[in-house]
Amino acid sequence: MKVAIIAPPYPLAEAPAPPLGASYVAAAFEAAGAEVVIFDYIVSQYTPDKLRKMLSSYKPDVVGATSVTMNFKMAAEIVTTAKKHDPSIITMMGGPHVSFDAAGALQNYPEIDMIVIGEGEETIKALMAVEMEADRWEKVEGIAFRRDDGIVFTKPRKLIADLDTLPLPARHLLPLSRYQALGFPISIITSRGCPYPCIFCQGRRMVGKKVRYRSPALVADEIEHILFYGMTRINVADDLFTANKERARKVCEEIQRRKLKFAWSAFARVNTVDREILEIMRDTGCDSVSFGIESGNQEMLDRIQKKITLDEARRAVKICKEVGILAHASFMVGLPGESPQSLHDTQKFADSLDIHYGYHFLAPFPGTTVREKVDEYDIDILTDDWDQYDANRAIVKTSKLSPEEITEFVAAFDKEINDEWENQVRRYKTGANTPEENLQVEGHFRTKLVYKLLSEDIIERFGRIDMASNRCKPEEALDLLCNKIQYLMNNNVYSIRKVLMDFIELGYIKFRQVGNTCVWCWTHNRNVDFL
Repeated sequence: MKVAIIAPPYPLAEAPAPPLGASYVAAAFEAAGAEVVIFDYIVSQYTPDKLRKMLSSYKPDVVGATSVTMNFKMAAEIVTTAKKHDPSIITMMGGPHVSFDAAGALQNYPEIDMIVIGEGEETIKALMAVEMEADRWEKVEGIAFRRDDGIVFTKPRKLIADLDTLPLPARHLLPLSRYQALGFPISIITSRGCPYPCIFCQGRRMVGKKVRYRSPALVADEIEHILFYGMTRINVADDLFTANKERARKVCEEIQRRKLKFAWSAFARVNTVDREILEIMRDTGCDSVSFGIESGNQEMLDRIQKKITLDEARRAVKICKEVGILAHASFMVGLPGESPQSLHDTQKFADSLDIHYGYHFLAPFPGTTVREKVDEYDIDILTDDWDQYDANRAIVKTSKLSPEEITEFVAAFDKEINDEWENQVRRYKTGANTPEENLQVEGHFRTKLVYKLLSEDIIERFGRIDMASNRCKPEEALDLLCNKIQYLMNNNVYSIRKVLMDFIELGYIKFRQVGNTCVWCWTHNRNVDFL
């Protein structure tokens, strides 16, 4: 059986990691005996014609996609296009959004055949055991599908008790060199589950309130796999890496025992860290920790059931500074009962921490308590347009704040940052920056260039160069490629050449000659040749 997994488009400005969910799904299909590819449209351009060409070439029996709320509609449209291209294809979707809105997805998108609810690995194994035959789906736990004029929900599937039984994510199917070109970290999980009942979060319902842990040895095995691919920065994407400090310490000790060297970051809660755990995390390469503090008003924290105090937040940040770990805090605006005073309290508290912080707008995702019990809170949800659920705009209001007022609060914060950035760019042009500030400006514009190279398939579109001679030297082919890209993008040729030279040296882009044609291609990853 041939399976194509879709990684749908996701904004590069949101710093996406190589898609972990899609990698786990692909690994589950491979373990069950399927032939699998991943169509990754995060780091390459998506068009319906491109999809149809890929489908015609690969001829999958099954097409599946996983998504979050903000890119659900695009993922559903891609699956719809696949079904219309070949109605014999079995189409399926999974992920947090459809797990809590399976009926809506099936009703609004008739080309989706099946929804996988919750954790998908064991469900995939069961579906493969019945050979994906539709008349046997009712025997498979954890799915929803249409039958006659209705929707069938099969028996809910229990959470996977032993995470060590899962195969490692199928990262070998991802275009890792493209992610390496972006410079974003690669994600792993060492556990699933979160014991805290925050009303705005899907995680507790998606993966359970009881934390299930992977063994430190298998976590270290996976890290070794990642390092083999040349990735040197990892983000531990657990809902809560420090849920159990003793177990987190054992993971760090296994990393130390194997002498693994890499930089990493993690998500934590301010009430689950202490000096001891932060020190051993630092000693194994952890250089930053992100805390979701959410509000600087204690009454708001209690209302959203965050189960932390402002004093705990101050203490956690203080310890991070003392041990040499960069602390980052995120705050959420538009929470139930939000008022001008609570926003003022949040800004004052955030500034008092003297660390990097940012704001996100509340997005009441399907499956969250705040959405399902909205009548119990001082909040109104203004739209069900899932494209707007990106946490970058106000889609709610409270009795004391309009969406415009919530937006204005964040806009004022963003303006301060943007004004300082524009000043830094001006200083760069006049030579008044520090060397570190110059690196930041150059890195920013380099990143913008890489975004365009990836999102518009620039190398694929312009990497074939016809030469008059029988032999094409790589230097000549690179000059011609740079000139083509410069004409298209109006960028400085030197900047383009520098970026491409870096990518060639690192093995992300390679050159070959086919007859009288020179071809520049992205590699799959630097340890594997052309796709």
